Amino acid sequence: MASSSSASKVAKLAQKGKGKKVRFQGGTLFPVAIVIIVLLLGGLVVYARQSRPGPGEGEPTSLQHWHAAYGFYVCDKNGLKIEPNLTGTLEETDASGQLVSKEFVATGIHSHSDGVMHWHPNSSGKATGTNAKVKVFLSNYHVTLTNTKLAFPASQGGEVFEEGKSTCIVDGVTKTASLKMWVWDHYTDVDKVDPQVYTTNLGDVRIKNDGMVFMIAFVPDDVKPKAPETAFNLPALGAADGSGNTVTSDSTVTSDSTVTPGSTTGTETVSTGSTAGTETVSTGSTATSDSTAGSTATTVKASATTTTAKSTATTVKSSATTTTG
Repeated sequence: MASSSSASKVAKLAQKGKGKKVRFQGGTLFPVAIVIIVLLLGGLVVYARQSRPGPGEGEPTSLQHWHAAYGFYVCDKNGLKIEPNLTGTLEETDASGQLVSKEFVATGIHSHSDGVMHWHPNSSGKATGTNAKVKVFLSNYHVTLTNTKLAFPASQGGEVFEEGKSTCIVDGVTKTASLKMWVWDHYTDVDKVDPQVYTTNLGDVRIKNDGMVFMIAFVPDDVKPKAPETAFNLPALGAADGSGNTVTSDSTVTSDSTVTPGSTTGTETVSTGSTAGTETVSTGSTATSDSTAGSTATTVKASATTTTAKSTATTVKSSATTTTG
């Protein structure tokens, strides 16, 4: 009898619940808000994907001709030195008149043995926009650059600099050298602002605008960043090939100053590409590093009190205008 009574009660409760709507506590406002939020987030994701530049999209385009100064600053058993500029224009042709360099044909990126990247990409998209990276230029000259190794092909001297393997001696003292890249956004900044310092994904560093400066360095971490010499004469060097964006320079550069180097004391030998010369600079100071960490780049500021090293004074005044070609 108890079982029959319980079944009767359940039936009555079910009868009472017929036709009643189930409501969220607080009414319908909460679920409506959730739906709106989901729709908004979905729309933002779609917009972000559509507005993000695809591979090769953006500047530089195939209609632009940019110039960027570059250099290699390394340490070996003989001390600190500047490597010679990469040689060759990659415009050599075979007997049939066809370009020999497949890399140059594919990208349009090269140099004139002048320490300058001549960035006039072709329409393939392999060196335009988001694909405009340092590794494109280096690969064209068969230079290997990883996070720990810089290797030149036999045609460019064949030297190899690798962390943990290559010897770095400064003033008779063996030091630990590491690979890094110092980058300035514009050649006019090299004496005014500290460079960004990249220690990973070096080959993926972007060429974002005309007039940038890149120094690939294999040196002890206490060595003060320095720009390649071509950075101080980039407008004139860019004008030499008769093409590129219009660049006007009317400035005086005087080399008769106090050198403020990093904490590594040593003798630095500077050798250039086509015109050979040797410059000896004695350095000695205590540098402090004020760095701001980023994902792969930091800004390093070095301040130093040093012995004055005075070189031969040279004043260079240039006024060059190039036209787009």
